[in-house]
Amino acid sequence: MNLKHILLTTDLSTEALRPFEPVMALAQTTGAKVTVLHVVQDLPMAATGAPFAPPISTPNLGQEIERAKQALAEQCSDLPAGVEVVQEVISHENPARGVVEYAVKHGADLIALSTHGRTGLRRFALGSIAETVLRHSPVPVLSFHRPGE
Repeated sequence: MNLKHILLTTDLSTEALRPFEPVMALAQTTGAKVTVLHVVQDLPMAATGAPFAPPISTPNLGQEIERAKQALAEQCSDLPAGVEVVQEVISHENPARGVVEYAVKHGADLIALSTHGRTGLRRFALGSIAETVLRHSPVPVLSFHRPGE
């Protein structure tokens, strides 16, 4: 596989940093560009009193995107020189689909992501973005787990 573009996802948590170092080493070896992507969830809703009006975006979506851009810049501040890194923040109603659509649209050769390892009720309530990406992506996915998972 000739890697030219690696999509590295982050939910801006500490766990999401797990793949950063190995992905940067892989990018240095292959000369690939790395796009670090965060997806802000946008849950469109019906306007109050107008059930037939088109859905409107989450209130304060612009502010959420700006906060995410700042947090992403902090996460990327210590990345090694010598790798082309692009930081992207997008919004989508389904973060997993947003990742897959971004990867396909931008020609990523590999998606790298971290898992949280949730189980039980937490997994049921919060779902698994990593699992959804793994199941639906036509682009190869490399997942990173906590030791002991």
